[in-house]
Amino acid sequence: MNAEETRAVLAIALMAAYADGHKADAERDEVRRVAQAIGAEAAELNLPALYQEVLLRRIDVAGAAARLSSPEARQLAFELAVGVCDADGLRNDAETKFLADLGAALKLAPPQMAEPAAVADALATLPLQAAQAAAAAPAPKPATTGPVVATVAADPAALDKMIVNAAIVNGALELLPQSMASMAIIPLQMRLVYRIGKAHGYELDRGHIKDLLAAMGVGLTGQYLEEIGRKLIGGLFGKVAGKMAGGLARGATGMAFSFATTYALGKVAVRYYAGGRTMSAQMLKDAFEGMVQEARGLQRQYQPQIEQQARTIDVNRIVQLVREH
Repeated sequence: MNAEETRAVLAIALMAAYADGHKADAERDEVRRVAQAIGAEAAELNLPALYQEVLLRRIDVAGAAARLSSPEARQLAFELAVGVCDADGLRNDAETKFLADLGAALKLAPPQMAEPAAVADALATLPLQAAQAAAAAPAPKPATTGPVVATVAADPAALDKMIVNAAIVNGALELLPQSMASMAIIPLQMRLVYRIGKAHGYELDRGHIKDLLAAMGVGLTGQYLEEIGRKLIGGLFGKVAGKMAGGLARGATGMAFSFATTYALGKVAVRYYAGGRTMSAQMLKDAFEGMVQEARGLQRQYQPQIEQQARTIDVNRIVQLVREH
């Protein structure tokens, strides 16, 4: 894709971020931060200005769609929009209508819209408990509102290994050129936090995990926008699909971002639940930012494992991959 097409795809992704009709000020600030962060890496795209155009509705779906000349670019724009709409949970009616209007503007056939929507829906609604754990678990007990006392003390070494493994998988997903791979990163992060809470005696739901991530300064929609923005700038999407050698080089920035974010989320979650959930929002945010810096230093150490993992992932089984972790 050329620069104009990349801007059009990003404009559609930004419009998707606001399609739910009730973005709070904090979420708007997060989307603006992402536009500025990515724009700093690709000045020629002028993403802060594009963000303003979208926010002030100076560009619409039809106008952005008209700038996409190739079938591949139009399909990619739709897939990324689906991922944005489902990043913070199953899309609502307003987002569903937005995607239907977008598909029509992009002149996509129903099957071209149905497949990415089905994958995104499956990822957004998977139970937080991994498949193997669910199979081995005893019959469910009545729900409780407070923490559940852990039957086994959390094993620090096992938790560290779980966090590193999750960070490696998400770093690997960021190297893959298919949009479906990016959709799996946030569900895997939420499952990681769930398992850490469970290890410390807490039975968590999606709402609690989203609130915790928000307190750390991690907006789910913003994170997904940042992931796809870095992939677009790095040229990972499109006709390079399947050419892993080139993808590994172009995806280095995104890989570091997803590895570091996942690692930091896991480490701060351990600190939070081990301490009885007493950390304030500011403490969580400061701890997360500090841990991201530490993780970026570790990323090179694990880069060979990340690249090897990327070579083994079957994107056609992405839902199964998340289900098993």
